Amino acid sequence: MAEPSADTVRENLDWSRYGTAVRELATMVADDGFRPDLILAVARGGLFVAGSLGYALAVKNLYVMNVEFYTGVDERLEMPVMLPPYLDLVDLEDKRILIADDVADTGKTIELVVNHCDGKVGEVRSAVLYEKSQSLVKCEYVWKRTDDWIEFPWSTEPPVVDLAEAAHRVVDA
Repeated sequence: MAEPSADTVRENLDWSRYGTAVRELATMVADDGFRPDLILAVARGGLFVAGSLGYALAVKNLYVMNVEFYTGVDERLEMPVMLPPYLDLVDLEDKRILIADDVADTGKTIELVVNHCDGKVGEVRSAVLYEKSQSLVKCEYVWKRTDDWIEFPWSTEPPVVDLAEAAHRVVDA
């Protein structure tokens, strides 16, 4: 992933602050009275958020939807694309689902996931750490709104492997 320019305004989220943020996000969900039956993580950044919310909200059923959109800083595909394995919504028609992601930037990724679930499950809501003003989707639960570039603790350091040799390609399961 390319680095943002030196003049880019950044929001730095370190691990300690992440713990506070995700706990506050979980409290918003709980205080609203929403009790999800399962949490759907949008991989990859949403994996951290979904796992943390799962512990805080006492939800053990975590699912993952792999969506590719960003290819670098402010570099993205034209539209987000679901990657295999695909989420099977059979037998979830009466379940309450909480979609978890790290950021709603354009909102297109969460929109894709919401649309995939809508009408096939009992209720869908979304929770993100950050939501940007241009997001097409207004999430029900947002820890912070910003238009700054966000430095997440899990993606600020470069990979420890040589990317040319890494098995980072999508596996068609």
